[in-house]
Amino acid sequence: MKDSNAIEIMEYSFLVVFANDGHLDEAELAMLERLALEDQKVDDREREVLRNIFMRARRKGVSDEVESEIQHFCSRYAI
Repeated sequence: MKDSNAIEIMEYSFLVVFANDGHLDEAELAMLERLALEDQKVDDREREVLRNIFMRARRKGVSDEVESEIQHFCSRYAI
């Protein structure tokens, strides 16, 4: 079993989120969360990748619902 999904999370964000329309929507955020929690924990490499994705997404603008879920997820998993 691999020990981190950080690369998969980063690839997904570039290929689906930012290459598509540049904005993180609810379905894309849910997929990032699923990838991060595939092993039921968020490791340090995944935290760093997610932190960068969320910062970039926020700069581009996210809906109130997505922002709320980002805040909840970051708080719950110390991102």
